[in-house]
Amino acid sequence: MSSGSHYFTPKPETPSERKLITFGLDGAELDLWTDTGVFAGDRVDSGTLALLEEAPPPLDAPADLLDLGCGYGPIAVALARRAPTARVWAVDVNERAVALARENAYLNGCRNVYACTPAELPADLAFAAIYSNPPVRVGKAALHGLLQEWLGRLAPDGHAYLVVQRHLGADSLAAWLAAQGCDVERLASKRGYRVLAVALSGSASSGT
Repeated sequence: MSSGSHYFTPKPETPSERKLITFGLDGAELDLWTDTGVFAGDRVDSGTLALLEEAPPPLDAPADLLDLGCGYGPIAVALARRAPTARVWAVDVNERAVALARENAYLNGCRNVYACTPAELPADLAFAAIYSNPPVRVGKAALHGLLQEWLGRLAPDGHAYLVVQRHLGADSLAAWLAAQGCDVERLASKRGYRVLAVALSGSASSGT
């Protein structure tokens, strides 16, 4: 795979090959468009499923939620359907992924999803909750920088819910987050993944 083909590349060089997949969520069957050059373009991956099954659902309230590294949008669509009065921000550096997330939100009737690149996100937003299947393959230093930046945008009582593959450093990431002064709780181990709840030190329980 060339460097231009990575899913964390802003403009993937891989030729587009769109396809429609089915995503089961809360008893409903949803259609999602995927493509080459985006994360898990042929399916909703196991980590994302573990996160949606094990992390607390968002409160249905007029708050801002973040799907960090949204890909083609399965997490954002799930959050929007579970919390229709919230604003869900689907953010990714990959412009092809952002376009797909926007299209999939519209396809599934989620008018409360706002898909954009990080540069397009309003700078003054504070998030009640962040949900993320983070891009661990960017490397440890880049991943740490990414998390430091975005965890700093949590509201005072907000939480981040992360899913990380156990064999790709989930436990070491949890230890690193704790060393940064975060409160870290392992919510589940499922399908080879850890689901973590992360709060800035002093925040309340792991619920939203």
